[in-house]
Amino acid sequence: MKHLKSSLRDLRHIFERSLVARDLAEPLASFDANQSSEPVKTFMLREDYDVVGVRRDGLLTGYIERSALSSGLLGDHLLHFTEPLVLPEMAPIVLVLKHLTESSRVFLASKDHVWGIITRGDLQKAAFRMCLFGLISLLEMQLLRMIRHAYPDGAWRSLLSPGRLEAAEKILEDRRGRNEGTDLADCLQFEDKATVVAKSEPLCSHLGFDSRTKAEALFKDVKTLRDDLAHAQDILAGRWPGVAELAGRAENLLERCESFGLSDEKPA
Repeated sequence: MKHLKSSLRDLRHIFERSLVARDLAEPLASFDANQSSEPVKTFMLREDYDVVGVRRDGLLTGYIERSALSSGLLGDHLLHFTEPLVLPEMAPIVLVLKHLTESSRVFLASKDHVWGIITRGDLQKAAFRMCLFGLISLLEMQLLRMIRHAYPDGAWRSLLSPGRLEAAEKILEDRRGRNEGTDLADCLQFEDKATVVAKSEPLCSHLGFDSRTKAEALFKDVKTLRDDLAHAQDILAGRWPGVAELAGRAENLLERCESFGLSDEKPA
């Protein structure tokens, strides 16, 4: 059986070093606290900004919300930055996602000075999409590892329909024709791996599903998200906060996948 070196720990290590909150942020537009509210509100309407920063003595000390602006000076409507809303610019993207399920925005700071903002719309950017795609890709790799471990004799074939098995065999034939070293399990598609796992009671149980139907539903949602990511489709419209919940469930599922085999579970 092939040894799968990639793990959730490896993935997190890569994300935390290479893909961070700063990659999602936009500079926070700001104005002096003694500026009149009316022209700033006009600016915010024109640029479709819900929030801008407020400066005192050249430093960002807080922000204002467009919905609260009426008359007077910006300083009259100042909201101070609070700790739950401010993250370090090098914070992992998964932490940003967690905060955005509780708030419509987070602010970024460098050396204790706020400079940027991230809203839910910024989750459409490449950095977040790469995080999700990497998570799902690693999950798929771990599903295959589980199948290989549980069915070393290839008995998983009986859990696929004749049509899906034939499709995998066709891929295998094509790859061998190109002199690519592989086996039939390597030619399974995501939906095939999901089907095998969902139909296998020991595998399904290990992953925490109490029914095949629930397993199939989650795998279907994960595959749909993966396809939308691969084809550059909108991943937020009609999905928020579902996409955040799905990312969390996929991560939990991945952790369970990685623990499989530690006690040599195999189907009876």
